[in-house]
Formats: sequence, C-alpha cells, structure tokens
Amino acid sequence: MTQKPRLSFWQICNMSFGFLGIQFGFALQNGNASRILTTFGADVEHLSWFWLAAPLTGMIVQPIIGYYSDHTWTSLGRRRPYFLAGSILAATALIFMPNAQIMAAILPPLYIGAGILMIMDASFNIAMEPFRALVADLLPADQRTLGFSIQTCLIGIGAVIGSWLPYVFAEYFGIEKSAADGSVPFSVTLSFYVGAFVFLIAILWTVVTTKEFPPDEEYKKESTGKKGISQVMADFAGMPATMKQLGLVQFFSWFALFSMWVFTTSAVATHVYGLPQDDRSSEMFNDAANWVGIIFGVYNGVSAIYALALPVIAAKVGRKTTHAISLTAGGLGLISIYFIHDPALLIYSMIGVGMAWASILAMPYAILAGSIPAHKMGIYMGVFNFFITLPQIINGIIGGPIVKYFYNSQAIYAIVMAGIFLILAAFCVRFVNDQDDPVNSLK
Repeated sequence: MTQKPRLSFWQICNMSFGFLGIQFGFALQNGNASRILTTFGADVEHLSWFWLAAPLTGMIVQPIIGYYSDHTWTSLGRRRPYFLAGSILAATALIFMPNAQIMAAILPPLYIGAGILMIMDASFNIAMEPFRALVADLLPADQRTLGFSIQTCLIGIGAVIGSWLPYVFAEYFGIEKSAADGSVPFSVTLSFYVGAFVFLIAILWTVVTTKEFPPDEEYKKESTGKKGISQVMADFAGMPATMKQLGLVQFFSWFALFSMWVFTTSAVATHVYGLPQDDRSSEMFNDAANWVGIIFGVYNGVSAIYALALPVIAAKVGRKTTHAISLTAGGLGLISIYFIHDPALLIYSMIGVGMAWASILAMPYAILAGSIPAHKMGIYMGVFNFFITLPQIINGIIGGPIVKYFYNSQAIYAIVMAGIFLILAAFCVRFVNDQDDPVNSLK
C-alpha cells in the first residue's frame, strides 16, 4: 500500500465527527430503551431479552457491511455511502421508538417498541462499522492511537448531550417528565426527535469534509478472491491471533456493559431510591430514570476527557497496561454502586466507568489494527464486532433469569457482577500480543 500522509488534528476530527451523532443516538437508546419498554409493560427480568435485538443485529450487520465497504468505490468513496444510508434509517427509527403506542392497533406497544429497537440498532451498526475502518484506512500507524482517541472523545461528547437531554428538557424547560396515561413522557420523545436531527447532521459533516483515498493497484490485487458471505466466513476462520486474544477481553468487557445498560435504571430506582419493584411510572421512578441519564452522561463526559489522555498514557506505559488500568477503574466504579444510597454519589462511581468506556472504545481497535491486512480492514473490524455482540447475546439470554432466580429480582447484583467482569477483562489484557505498540517495540 502507498504510504499514508499524516493528517492534521482537525482533519482527524472531521473524519470522526459523524460518531458524535451516532453516539448521541446510542446514548438515547442506552439511557431510555429500558425505561420505554418498562413503560410499555416489560418486567425487569425480561428486559435483557428485548435488548437482544441490539447485539443480534450487530453480529449479522457489521461483518457484512465491513466486507462490502472493503469492496465498494463510488463518487462518495468506500465507507461514506454506508454512513449516509445508516444515518437515514437510524433517524427514522429514533423518531418512531417513543411513539410505538400509536401503532397499538397492529400489535401491543411493547412488541412494536422491541421491533423498532432492532431496526434502530441495525441502522446504528450500518453507520458505525465503517468509521472504525476509516481511521485505519486514512491514518499512518503512528497516528492511529490518536485517531481512535479523538473518535472516542467525540463519542463521549455526543453521549453526554444525548444522555442529559431528557433531564434538561424536564427540569429546565418544564417539559413533562411523566405522563398520566402511562405513555412515554414528552421530554423523552422530544429528545429522540433532536437525536434524529443531530445524527443526520453529524454524519453529513463527515461525508462532506472527509476525502477517502482511492484504492491503489496493490489493494485491488489483494482484495480479489472469494466473494460475499463465503469470504466473510473464510476471514472469520483465519482471524489474526491478536484478534482471538482480544476476544476474551472483549467478552468480559461487553458482558459487563450490557448488564449496566439494561439494569442500571432498575438498580438505581430500587436500591438507591428505595422504590418497590412494581413502580414503573410514578414521578419518583421518572426522577430515578432521569438521574440515570445524568450519570450516564457523566461517564460519557469523563470518557471524552480521558480519551484525550489515552495516547499520552499509552506512550508511557503501553496500550495493554493503559487498557488494564482503565478496565479496573470501571470495575471498581460499578461495584461501588452497591454501597451507595445517595443518588448524588453515583457521579463518583461513573468516573471509573468513564475511564473504562473510553479505553474500550479506543485501545482494542488501536491494538487490533496493527495485526490486520490493509485490504481486509473493513471485514476484520466487522468480524471483531462478533466479540462485542456474542457476550451481549449470552447476557441477554441468561441475564434476566439470573436476576430473577439468583438475585431475587434485585438488579443491583447484576451491576456488581458487571464490575467483577470488567476486572476479569483487565486481567486478560496481559495475554494479548500488541504487535506494533511503540512502547513494546522500544524494549
């Protein structure tokens, strides 16, 4: 491949700006999907089953989008057509998600909401997957950690705004935070409308401001061979050793994250606020749900700041040690929630979670990119998503029954388990071979 030119700080920001919009949408989903499904009648032990829609679609969509974006070249480039298509679909799903009850004549709102959640997550994945490959496409090896860190910073900014928006609308603009008829509060619905707009605008910014390099002759020669699903399966079977090693780290990390996203609202409402299990629509429950949005915004805000420090820390101690320290901080942060009964103190727990989240979004990809052939960057970034979606699927199947039968429907124990899993992920990092870590290369 031709030597890649170094890009300026603002060029790197432009190429990843669309991720701000994607994470704005993800934050609205992560902070409010359980709340919306609970409003529509879901029991706490069944929430993880509805959330299965997200990882199942990601497992299917990301490798396929990765493969086809490797083999696409249009006037918009290789990756940008997928950004654009995904953003249009995702914006539409964001608009419909809180309005599932208007289609109640067709199916119960709970099932419509779950179906929209699946469509929304598939659309997020279409838009998101090529962004990882784009950083590896355009940046030389010595800028890769910076590229993924800036991407993580923008993810954090988008997530803070998306997480806090329902609370801001309810507390500062007086928009309803609970609905007497049991429907989704308009403060949440309006937030989803804003999210759809921001998603589209952010993606368009990247599409307009970023130029992709056309494939050179060597790339074209290397990318010939098997086609379609058969190539996806062949590449999965032949994945680099570093990817397999990172797989165990990712398993524990994303099992933990899935538990946090699914069960935090219930855990905070019952364990911290002291509400009964069957309280799903009172003003106090909505206060707890809005506060979860705030603390989720805190961890995303911490991740945005901490992401900018990751290249500096990694340059001193290496990417593996940086990731292990960050994951441990996140595990301790989640475990600490068990000992908290003042909602304000949850902010401190989220500092560690934010450190872990920043590292999870940057370090595995920075480590992985050095072990992937350039002409397979898209497909392997998509295949790597298998190690993100599989633990979520497993958690989605067994997480609810574990909470019901082992934890007596006390969601707080799912959060403690998540903290333990992050610490296990930190331990597994030591066994990963980081082939082009600048620190290790000097030893």
